[in-house]
Amino acid sequence: MLSMIGLIGGLALLIWLTMRGMNLLVVGPLSALFVAVLSGMPLFPQLVEEGAANFVSNYMAGFSGFVTSWYLMFLLGAIFGKVMEDSGAADSVSRYIVDKLGMKYAVIAVVAACAILTYGGVSLFVVAFSVYPMALSLFKQADLPRRFIPGALAFGSVTFTMTSAGSPEIQNWIPIEFLGTSPYAGWEVSLIVAIFMIIFGYWWLKRMITKAVQKGEKFVSREGDPLAVDRDLPNPIMGLIPLLVVLVISFFFHESLQQSALIIALLGGVIATYLLNRKYFNNFWAAVSEGTLGALIAIGNTAAVVGFGGVAKAVPAFETAVNAMTSIPGSPLIGGAVAVSVIAGMTGSASGGQAIALPIIAPHYMDLGVNPEALHRVAAISSGALDSLPHNGYVVTTIRAVCGESHQDAYNAVGALTVIVPAIGVILAIILFSLGLGI
Repeated sequence: MLSMIGLIGGLALLIWLTMRGMNLLVVGPLSALFVAVLSGMPLFPQLVEEGAANFVSNYMAGFSGFVTSWYLMFLLGAIFGKVMEDSGAADSVSRYIVDKLGMKYAVIAVVAACAILTYGGVSLFVVAFSVYPMALSLFKQADLPRRFIPGALAFGSVTFTMTSAGSPEIQNWIPIEFLGTSPYAGWEVSLIVAIFMIIFGYWWLKRMITKAVQKGEKFVSREGDPLAVDRDLPNPIMGLIPLLVVLVISFFFHESLQQSALIIALLGGVIATYLLNRKYFNNFWAAVSEGTLGALIAIGNTAAVVGFGGVAKAVPAFETAVNAMTSIPGSPLIGGAVAVSVIAGMTGSASGGQAIALPIIAPHYMDLGVNPEALHRVAAISSGALDSLPHNGYVVTTIRAVCGESHQDAYNAVGALTVIVPAIGVILAIILFSLGLGI
């Protein structure tokens, strides 16, 4: 009983402190310490026999294990995003899409720009910063309430693109390590779910905006609003080619190298961006340095949460919770989806939720004969649902830092599009796999 209180309390503490703005590198071990103390776990390895569970060893094993497995992917992904940004290639692609669709289709233009950049491997945060000035301009011209801009950015970045088959985003690649699958696992179901998310999510976003406009809401300019940067940009084709390079290389090498194919793909994207857009860079090496620092922060924050999971999964209450989730009646995929989604929601991290849940549930479901491709796709999609609760790092950054909005004004739309829509997508995926599609 005390162990369960410690586990639930530790998770609640993790969420609360994160929403209070505390650094995850501090919040992670502090919350894990709470779990360990209430569960009676020894704190130091010197107090137990060699190999026995203890706070320091379990936390650092989870932390360092995630860094060891994914550092190069985080590093190259962050650098790729930064060189795309610094060269103007990301702006060129997004501006081309926005210009072609125009004011009449302002919302879909913003969503499409984010989707193409994200599916091409550009970091989610870079996409938000890159597309926001153009989104602001379009919403201003169309006189649409600016509080819906975070929803449009998030919908195009972290829903149907982030977890779909073939996506070079890390949330689609983590299951490969535990299931021996490929980034294209369950692509037939993934395609149907992605189309559903696009249609239903866009309809819902437009409906919310239309209702707000009918109530008299308009665009309100603010002092200090960023303007679209007036600079020479490369041809949009020169911006698209690096995105295609990432997708093509990952396709050709995913079978032989599995998740390591992402290293070559992202490196290829960096090289292609440099060679094609060399004269447009402000400072290539400065962009590489910024990307490197960004990667360290991103992987450090995620690893801090995974370290928390390393402690949590060693206490008795965790096994009880996992048994409850994996014993849910019906398709075994339901238990897998619930486990990944709940842990991702508690930690505020899709990748963290997968990295904690999959090592535990994957062997269990594989022993039951669950199709690994179906489990891969369900785990990927479900990780992108509850992860977008208010304390999620991307959500906080996009709403507050990028768009200058408050959670009170902007989160309803963000939550609807990035939590509810993917959650329905998970249900659809489970139904389709249960009917034998894609298996």
